[in-house]
Amino acid sequence: MKLNLVLDIQLFASHKGVTSTKNGRDSNAQRLGAKLFDGQFCTAGSIIYRQRGTKIHAGNNVKRAGDDSLFALIDGYVKYERLDRKRQKVSVYATKPEVVSK
Repeated sequence: MKLNLVLDIQLFASHKGVTSTKNGRDSNAQRLGAKLFDGQFCTAGSIIYRQRGTKIHAGNNVKRAGDDSLFALIDGYVKYERLDRKRQKVSVYATKPEVVSK
């Protein structure tokens, strides 16, 4: 007598399969934005505004660095002004600018 015995056995894991996740990374903050505000005193070479691209343009006594940051060329007071309807510029003046109240 021949016995054909077929065993259908399901093998289960003895430990839970632990895989690494593809998430969990983040870059450091770039700390962009205004470093000096309207009316504040700045020294020559100090960074006024950190940016990517030209959100704010360089005005009087201000230059744009290689990473698009704006820095002062002289000691003086920071003044944010309109360049035209859509654009702003920042300038540095040796004397404190007059504040015009509306």
